Amino acid sequence: MPSFADDLRRFGPDSSVRVSRDEALAYCAALTRSHYENFSVVTWLTPPHLVPAFQAIYAFCRWSDDLGDEVGDRARATELLSWWRDELRQMDAGTPRHPVMIALRDVVAEFDIPLTPFEALISAFEQDQIITDYDSYDQLLDYCTRSANPVGHLILYLGRVHTPEHVQRSDATCTALQLANFWQDVSRDLDIGRVYLPREDRERFGYPDDDLHARRFSPAFARLLAFQVERTRALFRLGAPLADALPGRLAVDVELFTRGGLAILDRIEAQGFDVFRRRPTVGKAAKLGLLLRAILARSLRFKHPRVNTFSSHVADPAADAVSGPLPSVNRSEARP
Repeated sequence: MPSFADDLRRFGPDSSVRVSRDEALAYCAALTRSHYENFSVVTWLTPPHLVPAFQAIYAFCRWSDDLGDEVGDRARATELLSWWRDELRQMDAGTPRHPVMIALRDVVAEFDIPLTPFEALISAFEQDQIITDYDSYDQLLDYCTRSANPVGHLILYLGRVHTPEHVQRSDATCTALQLANFWQDVSRDLDIGRVYLPREDRERFGYPDDDLHARRFSPAFARLLAFQVERTRALFRLGAPLADALPGRLAVDVELFTRGGLAILDRIEAQGFDVFRRRPTVGKAAKLGLLLRAILARSLRFKHPRVNTFSSHVADPAADAVSGPLPSVNRSEARP
């Protein structure tokens, strides 16, 4: 697969390349397969009729992310994200040009998806060009309403189960996944000049900026990250029932993401919260185990609806660990 720089030259603002619908779908499929994520966006469990839709949505998210992070110049990234929004609106008007937008057009029409979640994602990447350090957990949650939660809304549209109650569960799950990624990637984010550990919490636990930018692990940092891990587990607990509302194999996919996010938190804890020494990851064998547990859990839930099959890590954490606001339906809908 070509690099993003190559793709930007080929399909960016100055491009005259035009592709067919089949070529656009093939491009999105290749892009989805070529990128590493903690857990695959499309698996053999994904309902076959939804695979092209998942791939088109992933490609949109991948391009949005890369325009924000891979350009290397914040002013240029802002310009390109504005161009990307224009491409989205061209798609909505029925005249898509970019291959991702060509693939996305049929998805938006078939599942009656509004532009709001797509525009919200673009706005989050625009915010990344301006805000690189968050003062409070509340501000970080507000960012997640645009950087993560819209992805859950899109999945709900694909499952045709987009309701206020499901949105609330989805928001909790997606915010938790985003936060787990932040705690996993403290060092990587520092490399690109971003800090997602809220300043109020760094000060509360006595972890100074100098230590953070020196990537200095200390007991204060361990306490700080342990606090974040526990409040993130609480969010996973709020969102866990979402899988029960989804149809068939889509439910397994969603439960797998929750179990995967919890596994990342477990890895962080298992290495004593020292994410500077080694980036916590989930290996192939562990991923297979999570997949099998998710399938078994869905089977047991189907046969015995009252059985609680979910991980004990989703149980209520200590009350102090969940201090701070949690995302709600109103918060996620208030800011597109």
